[in-house]
Amino acid sequence: MQRLSEFIRSHEDELVSEWERFARSLPGGADETVDVLRDHAREMLEVIADDLDRPQTAEQQHAKSLGQADASAYEKTATAAQQHGAGRAERGFTFGQMVSEFRALRASVLRRWTEYRKGVGPVGPELLDDITRFNEAIDQAIAESVQQYTQDVDSARQRFIGILGHDLITPIGAITTAARFMQDSPDLPEQHRALIGSIESSATRMNRMASDLLDFARTSLGESIPITRRSMELREAVETAIAEIKASRPGSMIDFESSGDSRGEWDYDRLVQATGNLVGNALQHGEPERISVKVDGRPGEVVLSVNNPGPVIPEELIPELFKAGTQGMAVKGRQHLGLGLYIVDQIVRAHGGNIAVTSTEKDGTTFAVHLPRLQGADVDAPEPGDKTGLR
Repeated sequence: MQRLSEFIRSHEDELVSEWERFARSLPGGADETVDVLRDHAREMLEVIADDLDRPQTAEQQHAKSLGQADASAYEKTATAAQQHGAGRAERGFTFGQMVSEFRALRASVLRRWTEYRKGVGPVGPELLDDITRFNEAIDQAIAESVQQYTQDVDSARQRFIGILGHDLITPIGAITTAARFMQDSPDLPEQHRALIGSIESSATRMNRMASDLLDFARTSLGESIPITRRSMELREAVETAIAEIKASRPGSMIDFESSGDSRGEWDYDRLVQATGNLVGNALQHGEPERISVKVDGRPGEVVLSVNNPGPVIPEELIPELFKAGTQGMAVKGRQHLGLGLYIVDQIVRAHGGNIAVTSTEKDGTTFAVHLPRLQGADVDAPEPGDKTGLR
């Protein structure tokens, strides 16, 4: 009487053909190369059959249940399951479609196997053991395939974002330069000057978005935002950012005050970017009232705070504000989308600093960026009960 491993080997052609018919029925699977489909299925069945023949201790079974036997997506030689996951990612299959292929393979083998055993004799404990071992092997194949699929899809997505952001910067720069050139023309009619000013401000915002896309692609692939430290005044960087925002958003009401020593070793351009994102976020999501920006020099650190009136942000949602592309977080009609605050958080992290957030009916919402003056210096922690720290 055949065990399941022997049954799989002796019925391999029928099992592969049935799985191939299902795979071809999926969207995008009709034109799949026959040899590729068959090779993946055959190799996976052979690996499963070999696994069933291999003695397994209780410790090994427990390790497998924890995923400790799964092949790594970073191993030099990919398993058949990993190759299958990579192929499905490349061809644009959805996650659900790929997993459904393994479901179909599992169902096909178990259905044929139980029918065969019913026809040759009573069901014994070895049948249950074979089924358990088979399900473990299928789950391991799914885990390996999913891991490779997810890694490849994420890498492709970040490459696309990076390429898109890079390719946008050049034409946006050309638009901005042309707009500024036309603005300098003394013969430009006033109504045209207003339109060109709108073009320039829109191009400036688009350039900021493209830069955020590039930074997001970099950090999502495991890199940190690069910074170049030099001695500078945080007050000057903040003034530059506010001037850029006022130029692109005429009529913006932004109060700025600075106290104490604002000198430190930071990346000037990155802090202009972070300030612009914070103030832009306040203007977009706060009430149409005056935004307050402050720079406060303290012993060992400088604090940049941006305050705006508006709806209170629930405390449990505050950490979510700094996640890339956060959606569905309406706060009294306000939606927090995009990459702006995510980029701020990454820039602050790169400087060894932290961000604290408070949001109350009385005082509005305040983002406080704590920056150590020197590289490697400790940042004063926000006082308990006064701010919600994100570190």
